[in-house]
Amino acid sequence: MVASLGGFISMDVLGIFFGIGPAASLLKGQEFMGIGGFEAHGLAFILGVLLFKAEAKRSWHITAVAIHSFLGIANILMWGIFIAVNSLQMGYITTAMHCIFVLLQLIAVFQSSEQYE
Repeated sequence: MVASLGGFISMDVLGIFFGIGPAASLLKGQEFMGIGGFEAHGLAFILGVLLFKAEAKRSWHITAVAIHSFLGIANILMWGIFIAVNSLQMGYITTAMHCIFVLLQLIAVFQSSEQYE
């Protein structure tokens, strides 16, 4: 949740509305281009809140695997954005964290004794 909120503020809000931050150079004069990141980071935050509040059930662990797999794969497929905004370190860290969360959630899935709901 913290990472998605950080991305939302540092890349999206600051870049779109104030012309500063890592994405400012990409968004300058065409702020509408920021809608994808704005939506993605906002939705990632909402999903993070849902997962944080969720019961420790197998179905929620599977949901978390799907979410983190999707976000990690999206980072890899769109790797050029990290290069373009000179934020490779952020790309490495966030992608690694998604991979770690996928592994941890997979462990939780297989250690869960309940059946699919």
